[in-house]
Amino acid sequence: MTFRTPHRGAPRTARLALCLLTIAHRSATLPHPMNIKKALITAAGRNQRTLPLQTLVGQDGISRSALGVVIEEALSAGIEEIAVVIHPGDQAAYTEAAGPHGRRLRFIEQTEPRGYGHAVACGRAFTQEESFLLLVGDHVYVSASAVSCARQLVETAVSERSAVSAVQATHESKLPYYGAIGGRRVTGRDALYEIAEVLEKPTPTLAEQRLVIPGLRAAHYLCFFGMHVLTPSLMDLLEHQVSDTTGSVNLSTALSALARKERYLALETAGRRYDMGAKHGFLTAQLALSLAGRDREEVLAGLVELLAQRCR
Repeated sequence: MTFRTPHRGAPRTARLALCLLTIAHRSATLPHPMNIKKALITAAGRNQRTLPLQTLVGQDGISRSALGVVIEEALSAGIEEIAVVIHPGDQAAYTEAAGPHGRRLRFIEQTEPRGYGHAVACGRAFTQEESFLLLVGDHVYVSASAVSCARQLVETAVSERSAVSAVQATHESKLPYYGAIGGRRVTGRDALYEIAEVLEKPTPTLAEQRLVIPGLRAAHYLCFFGMHVLTPSLMDLLEHQVSDTTGSVNLSTALSALARKERYLALETAGRRYDMGAKHGFLTAQLALSLAGRDREEVLAGLVELLAQRCR
């Protein structure tokens, strides 16, 4: 879109109108302002809703619910307001599981089982026209640095002024459990990728055809971490899906559309995600927390003793 500069003799009102039009056009093309103070946690899925209520021993050696662990992950990133999408009737259990954080939570009921994308769309009145952090209630995140995974993601979104999804290099055998991305590495940034495509639970054959990213180990793909910073545009795309279909609403479909609409990045986070809903997932998550915490030596000694007994 081109604007011509009015000549010096043009009326002042005409020049002012042109300036306002130019500013409006430039504002429309600028990246989203990123002041991320809200987090949305999804926990309404049929196979997911009880997992955040389970008790874990944190890295500090203190027992808390898995929901409490996820809430503290969000708070570590500077989040001030948190809403949890729940199944109808679960509010009391979740308030209790949140412990000292219970009073600060807002609860949003997903009254129809229409998929993960629909659960996220239910939070639109909460996120309004703001960018937000999205977490899943059945994942535990363990950072490989002093900075939490959520904070790494939020800081990247703020500096890049764009939507960013956390990803993790994942073996193709795990593709049936995750959404995966295709794209290219951002020049000069080892862990940052420009997303071109998003596929939900692709087959290894489809992933090999469309999602290969140079530099990853063979048979590995960048799969979602269960953590995203998303812009208001994502809610618009989900709203179209909700209105256009009576069936399941797919978040990956909206994310793929987001990549076509605006700059959308993936960050290979310095840390690991642990899906408590996977086979032995709760056990693995607990071990990961324990081995990253202050009781590491005690836990290792117990594991060595257990292995020794098994080898007799």
